[in-house]
Formats: sequence, C-alpha cells, structure tokens
Amino acid sequence: MTLSSMVVSRDWQEVSVLECILGGLHMEVAVEDEPQRALSRLHKSKIDALIVDCDLNGSRQFLREIQRDEGRASTVPLVIMGGPESRQNLESTGALYAFEKPISVEQAVRTLSAARNLILDGRLRYHRAGLEVPVSLCFNRRSRVKGNLVNVSQGGLQVYTDAPVEATKNLQVALELPGAKSALKAKAEVAWQDKRGNVGIRFVKLAPRVQRALQLWLAQQYFAN
Repeated sequence: MTLSSMVVSRDWQEVSVLECILGGLHMEVAVEDEPQRALSRLHKSKIDALIVDCDLNGSRQFLREIQRDEGRASTVPLVIMGGPESRQNLESTGALYAFEKPISVEQAVRTLSAARNLILDGRLRYHRAGLEVPVSLCFNRRSRVKGNLVNVSQGGLQVYTDAPVEATKNLQVALELPGAKSALKAKAEVAWQDKRGNVGIRFVKLAPRVQRALQLWLAQQYFAN
C-alpha cells in the first residue's frame, strides 16, 4: 500500500534527501514551493503526511491555516523542519515531529518512519474487511444465534442474521477467519441493529493473543488490496 506525502519547501537540496527517504518508505512525494498552492492541493487531494519547511516565506500562515482546519490537522501527521528553534516551536505549530536542517539522514529516517507507522496504525484501526463466514452469537449462555459476517474491524463486526437478536451486554461471539490459526472468540455487546437483519457488534474484551492475531489478519487483508 503506497501512502502519499507532500513536502512544502524550496530548499531543493533538502527536498532531494526527503524524496529519497520517502521513496524508500514507499510513500509518494509531491513537492510544493508555494504555501498557498500547497494549501489548495491539500483541500483537493488526500495527503497522508505533510512536511513543512519553516524557513519558507509564508510557512507560518500556512501552518495557522492547517490548524484552523481541525479535521485536516487530525488526519495529517505534520513534520516541520528548520533551524534549532523548530523543536521549540513544535507545540505552537501543531506539528507532531520536527527535525533540524541540514537534515540528518538517520534522524529523518527515524522521524518519517514513525510518522508512517502512525498513519498505518490509524488506517488499520478503522479498516473493515468484508467477507462472508459463519458467526455464532451466544446470549447469556441461554440462547445461540447463527449469522453471517458482513465485515470485521479491530473494534467489532457487522453480522447479518434472520433470527431475533437480544440487546444484551452478556454476548459472546465466535467465528473463524480464513487463514487464521485459531478461532476469534470475544466478549461483546450489540451496538446497533436494523429491521433488515443487520447487527453491529462492539468488542468489549479481547484476549491479548486474540487481539494481536486479529490485528495481523486485518493488516494482511489491507495490504493485499
């Protein structure tokens, strides 16, 4: 899965270093040397990671505009680069990471790798894998309902069933994911349901081993697409 990044800078020596590093991290790179053009591009395109040169004229206003756009700021891991004061100004800019110029390749690799991992963690946390496998729903150990899985994520799953579903917190779910070494079993609760037989189920408790296995399985599905 290729991620996208934007470098807002006119320092072409540093830009060439960043392009090399980001390419090695399987991230596409767009370069803008005018903050206003960069802002326009952000509004039109999905950018996963943004790197801003604080020495560029107009960069401060650009960073303020980014912070005003709360939805955008929460989804773009922001890296600033500049002189020694860049780290001191980290909090005021809304950036998550900073490194000084001239760029240390080792530091940049470490910083940008952390940003990339943050992006992937966020994507995988909300990624839903759709597939159809049998699901068993056990309510209060008294009744059991069979259904079919619609999709699954780290937080829960959606099931289709033509049987009545009790809105109870004492719910156990069990299913087998293709390729997984063991069955997924978890304590859960009904989050929502509609009149067409769709039921949203939220995981309440997953054993650490099961949670890790689910995360790995979802990651495999994500990168296979």
